[in-house]
Amino acid sequence: MPSHHFTRRTFLRGVGVSMALPWMESVNVWGDTPPASTRPASEAPVRLAVLFSGNGFHSREWWAKGEGDGMELGKVLEPLSDVRRKMLFVRGLYNAEALKGNIHSSQTGNLLSGAPLASGGEIRSGTSVDQLLAQRYGHSTKVPSLVLGCEKSNPSVHKNYSMLYSSHISWSSPTSPTPLEVYPALAFDRLFKDEVGRGDRSVLDAVLTDARDLRRNISTGDQRKLDEYLDSVRDVEQRIENAGKRGQLQGWRPTLEKPDMARPADGIPQDIAEHMRLMCDILVLGFQTDTTRITTLKLNNDHSSLRFPNLGVDYMIHHLLSHSDTADWLKVNRFFIEQLAYIARRLDAIQEGERTLLDNSMLLYCSSMLNGNHDASQLPVVLLGGAGGRIRGGRVLDYKDKPDRQMCRLFLSMMDKMDVRPGNFGDARSPLDEV
Repeated sequence: MPSHHFTRRTFLRGVGVSMALPWMESVNVWGDTPPASTRPASEAPVRLAVLFSGNGFHSREWWAKGEGDGMELGKVLEPLSDVRRKMLFVRGLYNAEALKGNIHSSQTGNLLSGAPLASGGEIRSGTSVDQLLAQRYGHSTKVPSLVLGCEKSNPSVHKNYSMLYSSHISWSSPTSPTPLEVYPALAFDRLFKDEVGRGDRSVLDAVLTDARDLRRNISTGDQRKLDEYLDSVRDVEQRIENAGKRGQLQGWRPTLEKPDMARPADGIPQDIAEHMRLMCDILVLGFQTDTTRITTLKLNNDHSSLRFPNLGVDYMIHHLLSHSDTADWLKVNRFFIEQLAYIARRLDAIQEGERTLLDNSMLLYCSSMLNGNHDASQLPVVLLGGAGGRIRGGRVLDYKDKPDRQMCRLFLSMMDKMDVRPGNFGDARSPLDEV
């Protein structure tokens, strides 16, 4: 099929619905790249996802050593064993501004910016790295950035700092935390519906006619890719619907047989494992379709109140668990890392030309402290993916006893992989040459 037939047809369309296409050899679906980019428009773009979990990790089991297939991982990181060849374990980076308050809020609100935080209940941080990139890449995608969470924002004040800092890692401006979407149904709608929350019709049913027309004019390999993609969309859509039917939803539920008010949108699954997995799948769909190239997924807040009955750990909230290195704390740590491993494996199974979607992405996983005793002298950092061939994985980078070990130097390196070079960011003036 001549490429000009699909030059701007990057979507399957239906009434109120538009679904961006995945990478296909016979269809140019990527659109424009940022003005500074030297990448050809037909090459798959680099995507960035930042995943966060609060309260740090088991103090004796967050480690890695060695290289490639021989890399050894601490028990927290063992779920990443099958993708360690595409992983950087980064030790010793820190955020100087986060050391000033030494509490959860003051260590989280500037994690992705390195900016000074206002205290006294005032809200002032800095524009985060994901949103800086979204400002550059946003014109190329339907959704400039997708900001997801699995625990609601906390607006209170704790020890002179707003808990909004604990609840948000993404900041659109120094005074505006980026709105956090915790409802899987609304996150799904944002990817595929032209108006979020418009009607209950399946997005897949709405575009089937367009999909059939497209299928007749693409290669056999692309037909398989299209079918796999549509199956993924259907699976997520049905799981969201089934969560509502099972009644596993937080928030308002009607108590009258015929409610005398309109029913609010479906809420949050009570099953935290299903909630996180849905958000992980939505992240993958966003990248697979190039609907967005920038996503943050906050698995929980710092100072989190989540419980984990799915793990048999329902006697204590996440925050309190973090203050001792128990077997249950390790179990919860591994559960969080399993979400990262799941995303990495799914992205690595999606082929985009000679590379996989994981090879064309950067997955940054971090927390605002190394362990539950508020140790922010070095931050836990794992980076997965190849950034379009620009990052070599299977390595441990140790900056613990080196000068200029600012976390923001890593952000400069990551921005460079996406052809964005601001010169300086936060307290950093140069990228990390080894990344």
